[in-house]
Amino acid sequence: MPEITMPRLSDTMEEGVIASWLKQVGDPVARGEVIAEIETDKALMELEAYDDGVLEQILADAGARVPIGEPIALVGDGSGTARVTSAAAPETSAATGGSEVSPAAPTPDAPRPATGSVTPTPTATAGSATPDDRASSSSATADGQRPKSSPLARKIARERGVDLATVTGSGPGGRITRRDVESAKPATDSGTSPELAPAAATAEAAVAQPIPVSGDYDEIPLTRIQQVSATRLTESKQQAPHIYLTSAIDVTELLAFRVQINATLDSAGKGRVSVNDLLVKAVAATLRTDPSVNVSFAGDKLLQHKGIHLGVAVATPAGLLVPVIHDADRKSVSEIAAESRDKAERARTRKLRAEEMSGGTFTISNLGMFGIEQFTAVINPPESAILAVGGASDELRLDDSGAVVARKVLRVTLSADHRAIDGAVAAKFLQQFKDLLEHPLRIIT
Repeated sequence: MPEITMPRLSDTMEEGVIASWLKQVGDPVARGEVIAEIETDKALMELEAYDDGVLEQILADAGARVPIGEPIALVGDGSGTARVTSAAAPETSAATGGSEVSPAAPTPDAPRPATGSVTPTPTATAGSATPDDRASSSSATADGQRPKSSPLARKIARERGVDLATVTGSGPGGRITRRDVESAKPATDSGTSPELAPAAATAEAAVAQPIPVSGDYDEIPLTRIQQVSATRLTESKQQAPHIYLTSAIDVTELLAFRVQINATLDSAGKGRVSVNDLLVKAVAATLRTDPSVNVSFAGDKLLQHKGIHLGVAVATPAGLLVPVIHDADRKSVSEIAAESRDKAERARTRKLRAEEMSGGTFTISNLGMFGIEQFTAVINPPESAILAVGGASDELRLDDSGAVVARKVLRVTLSADHRAIDGAVAAKFLQQFKDLLEHPLRIIT
């Protein structure tokens, strides 16, 4: 098939933005060759050609937002005869004995989450409509053909009770897009349940409306990362009952231990480790000893992950990203340090691959470098816990002899999903984590 469609490049992606085209109309392309850059909710991703040929047509210009499965370009033999075909040909009814329509060109495989993670539900691609999709778009046009529509458009039409036969498509070849469905009126007399229309209206009314403001101000559009983060974190706070537990940890010995490690690494010409690298290793070691916090809530059951994959929150100009250190419990502190530096730098330049931000089972957010002593963080679903780390500060404490001494104290706050983690379970995790940090040799043994 000559059609190139918007692929699913991350587990939370519903649409992508064409950042730039690296090939122009008339250029030859080879299978696997990068032809465009796609901005997702997480990173800038490279789009590869599916087949050899000539780029005959660009259907979505740079800057355009395109839903998953929508065609964005056509590759042909150079004759200019390539046409949009996915989801355009009518589906032949089995009752007539017709053959199935060939599926659309495959999109690149979606990144697979690491072992033990929750696998996201795949989005249907053009030409592979589910029975529900067919049911929701069974209305035919005047010539008996099913209206051409994208998978996302069919899904929204089903949810809103819109009869696709009454919608005029604005996409290539008259294809019905998401925006066409969203601007159409729900139907209540075409076999679609009338309950869907008021339900959709209620859902729309529930969306918060912008608060009118007065005076001078600058309007700053949200990036895709910020938009998706806003949605996911709102859902997290609404759906997951958060509980918060704070522990004050004496890290005087830990900081001295780090100095010793870095002296050894310096003499060997290797990169240094940060306090955060030691925290990552300590969290991984604690989860390996007690995996009861390394879980996800799944309705009537818990998913206890076998792999320990730690997300490390990184602030970037485009918003907050969370690279994942996979199998952190199996890596040395120096390996964690090198991987963390590399992924943090590539996160800031939007060069991380989707699989490097997928499959996390627990997240660490550290704001200590900004002078923050203590804070709470919002859980990153489908995980059930996140650890917020503040900065170490001097505090006066009594030693074993009763003398007053100055110690470095670090405060951490665990946010846990109470559906999956009881208070006692969370407290036990923090107790074990604290014991490791106050006896730092145990972190690497």
